[in-house]
Amino acid sequence: MRPTDRRISMRRSGARGRPGHRRRWAAALGVGALVVAGGGVLAGPAQATVTASVPVDFPTHCIPPAIAGIPPIDGTTKASITVDNAAPKVGETVTVTYTVVEAAASNPVDLALPADIMTPTGKVTVGGAQSASVTVAGPKKNDPVPGKGTFPSFSMTGTFTVTAPGSITLSPGDYNIHTSYIMELDTPCTVTDPPAPVSETIIATDGGGQVNERAIQLGAASGKAGDEVTVTGSKFTPGADITLAGRAGDTPTADTATVKADGSGGFSGRLTVDDPATTGIVAYEGGSWDPAKGAGPQAYTVTGGGGETPDGSQQLNTSIEAGTLSMLQAGDTVEMSAVDFGRGGASRGSLQTVTVEDFRGGPAGWSLTGKVTDFTGPGGATIGASALSWTPVCATKPGSPSTCAAGSAGPVGSAGATLASTPNGAFTGGEFTVDARLALNVPAYTAPGAYSGVLTLTLT
Repeated sequence: MRPTDRRISMRRSGARGRPGHRRRWAAALGVGALVVAGGGVLAGPAQATVTASVPVDFPTHCIPPAIAGIPPIDGTTKASITVDNAAPKVGETVTVTYTVVEAAASNPVDLALPADIMTPTGKVTVGGAQSASVTVAGPKKNDPVPGKGTFPSFSMTGTFTVTAPGSITLSPGDYNIHTSYIMELDTPCTVTDPPAPVSETIIATDGGGQVNERAIQLGAASGKAGDEVTVTGSKFTPGADITLAGRAGDTPTADTATVKADGSGGFSGRLTVDDPATTGIVAYEGGSWDPAKGAGPQAYTVTGGGGETPDGSQQLNTSIEAGTLSMLQAGDTVEMSAVDFGRGGASRGSLQTVTVEDFRGGPAGWSLTGKVTDFTGPGGATIGASALSWTPVCATKPGSPSTCAAGSAGPVGSAGATLASTPNGAFTGGEFTVDARLALNVPAYTAPGAYSGVLTLTLT
């Protein structure tokens, strides 16, 4: 981004008109967005006995698909965690089920969503005697959702290996809803203030045998057939050849890849998942799967494909291309009010309006800063850059994922100051209008004549 210069001269001038905004439009079909909210009561300290699973409420921040044209929504998710073994021994595998009981949101569009087009994936946070993040995934199965109707409850499952005795807590974590209907769309939902309250506590006992501490994590819990997923592992045998493999339940698929563990037993590799029946991914040492020398499965779901197009229908395919971060300005000169020679005081004006367009579609925010040179006048007379101050104003166009924040009122100076900004987030973008009232503090008896300085704006 090249800086944009503005010249400021101390003469009166008529207002300049703003250029017209470019028109844009978009249409969406079958957009499903899950929105969640709220706050719950944290579970108390773990007791010496196994506790029953309880549904918990926690604040959640959800990002609807961009094509839906609605901003992020904060709400409450009610969820519960259950296990198949509440009193495992160290070394045993525990299956966890993450159920979203109530999604405090509805289908955001009038178009009804058919059955079996929603695929959920998520994470369960493990705490207490051991720490881990368990990947969970659910089947592509849901009841029909009417237009503006409430989303149904859904469940996701995954596994982890117990590595230490003691009280182990389980809390619901971030999750994502993938919809496959006309278009492939995602609605990621994150815990606003992690971790969420504890929903389940299990008590692990020492099994007395050797513990397999090998562990793997997936870069994503779902993807289309043919997509690559990143698999990272730890505590494998240093230097060992590691096989990454897909699983359909207990049956291996043809999807495999090989990586080598580093000197600490860690690795990172990529596995292409082609088989749509895949439900999990494992990693192991040796020529075939051995639970004693492997890790997983970590849940994985193959998404995509809304089924065959019904007779008399046409499937419409489109794509969303990422754009750029740019700014437009209404003019390059600001004429400020005159000041009397003997009195001095504030020479005032208004910044030419700046329009910031963030069409990148990623997680990064932006910052618009400015700095000014000394004002030079006749015979080498100057007014210092520190004499210029501004009062910024920033407005966000409705429907923008991000919200613009104006910088603080105060001196601009040669060191510079922030005019406006937006924060980083899970999904950012939008259109923003930035203005500022300008005031140049002119000392009394400053030599008469025209003064000018250069205000440089930089968007990053």
